[in-house]
Amino acid sequence: MSKEVNFDIREVMRLLPHRYPFLLVDRVIEHEVGVSIVGIKNVTYNEGFFVGHFPELPTMPGVLILEALAQISGILAVLKSGLRADSGLILYFAGIDNARFKRPVVPGDQLRLVSELDKQKRDLWKFRTRALVGDALACEADMMCVLKKPERGQEAA
Repeated sequence: MSKEVNFDIREVMRLLPHRYPFLLVDRVIEHEVGVSIVGIKNVTYNEGFFVGHFPELPTMPGVLILEALAQISGILAVLKSGLRADSGLILYFAGIDNARFKRPVVPGDQLRLVSELDKQKRDLWKFRTRALVGDALACEADMMCVLKKPERGQEAA
C-alpha cells in the first residue's frame, strides 16, 4: 500500500547526487518501501533546454524525461537500500527497454514520475517506469541500473 509522503527538494537533494541544472525531481509524493514511488517534476519555460528544443514549440527532450524517471527510480533504490548521496556509490544506467513516448511535454506541464521495482539482484536493479501529465501517459520505459563505485579518476572532487 502506497503511503503519501512529502519529500521536498531538500530531502530529494539528500537522496540524490544530482544538482542544478540536472536535478529533475522536485518532490516525492508517494512511496511504498521497496515497491514503488511517485514524484513530481514541474516543467517551466525557464528550463535551459527550451532555448534550443524547440524555440517556436518548446518541448521537453525525451532523453530528459527518461533521466527524470531514472532519478525517481534512484530515489526508490536509495530508500530501499538505505544509501545516501554521500555514500560514494552511483546508480548508473545499464539499459533501457521498451521506451515509448506518447505525448509531448511542454512548459506548464507537471510530470508525475512513477517507478515500480521489478527486480533487484545484488547490484542490478530493474524498474518499470511511467511519466504522466494528468492522466495522460507521456512516456514509459523499463530501466536497468547498476549500483557501483565510480571508476578510478571519475570520483567526485
